Amino acid sequence: MICLGIETSCDETSVGIWRPEHGVRDVVHSQVPMHAVFGGVVPELASREHLRQLDGLMQGLVRDENIDLGDLDVIAVTRGPGLLGALLVGIAYAKSLAMALDVPIVGVNHLQAHLLACEFEAPIEYPALGLLVSGGHTHLYWMRDELDFQLVGRTLDDAAGEAFDKIAKLLNLPYPGGKYIDILAGHGTADPRLFTRPYLNNSNCDFSFSGLKTAVAHYVAGHDLPRIDYAQFQVDMIPMVIKDLCASVNLTIVQTLLEKTRRALDAHPGARTLCVAGGVAANSMVRREFFDFATAHGLKFLVPGQNYCGDNGAMIAYTGQRIAARGLASALDFEAIPRGKPVPNDYIVNPFFKE
Repeated sequence: MICLGIETSCDETSVGIWRPEHGVRDVVHSQVPMHAVFGGVVPELASREHLRQLDGLMQGLVRDENIDLGDLDVIAVTRGPGLLGALLVGIAYAKSLAMALDVPIVGVNHLQAHLLACEFEAPIEYPALGLLVSGGHTHLYWMRDELDFQLVGRTLDDAAGEAFDKIAKLLNLPYPGGKYIDILAGHGTADPRLFTRPYLNNSNCDFSFSGLKTAVAHYVAGHDLPRIDYAQFQVDMIPMVIKDLCASVNLTIVQTLLEKTRRALDAHPGARTLCVAGGVAANSMVRREFFDFATAHGLKFLVPGQNYCGDNGAMIAYTGQRIAARGLASALDFEAIPRGKPVPNDYIVNPFFKE
């Protein structure tokens, strides 16, 4: 089965191919340089850029992989959650292609695909506990199998990645700022008493990082910190006080993620694998601390490679073929699901499926 995957949920346009004998391949067009001017993603510009880039990326990938469009068995596309206009570009393109080729289409849950990308490293042993941590989401899932995900904790306001990026903006770091906080944190010394770990005075597994963002904003406003020229970013030129501040922010966020994950594991002691995925899974401290946590609890630890932590078409192609292999597909009238709404598990029997 050859599956084409299309990803346009936010600011990365990506197309991926999954083939049994070759695994996954993908191409990604990043819109970061365009949105960096504004310090964040501009939804209308993102949609227009997806429209401009998508067909060329698809044509180039199938040519480079020596695949004829007639060889495709299924089309997979992100249906949500994400920016509504951006999602609609990818979905309209995917539906048109599926109709033209007379093949089934699978609308993929973007968050599920991030976690299944852990299988690019090694098979997930179920049941598993999954932490999806990105710019838009910080969710914990109890994963019974590749299609059965139970949400056990979610972000109530700012996700971890959003907090990283907004704090970086306060410090005048380049966009997207989470990467630069991680870089500077590696050269600083964290003060575990500087910031309170947010939203832990409870017994649930939900997350809230808005309070931490506010605490850092008050700290920055109350201290005469050196002004960083983001256009001339060089680690050696950044004052140590900024590096220490980044290390403290990094530590606070990672410790919060660990504590909530510990609670989820206590509530689901049968877990065999710990999966960590999403853009923030590229953070060096996240990868190191969660590896140690999993090892201490006797869990298999899986995290995607750095190039598959962000949004990519490979994870959509892989998830789409896993769903199609079960004899499932999406109806052609499936809708895009914007951020903040649950993605329904409304697959139908694939009329093209053969055992």
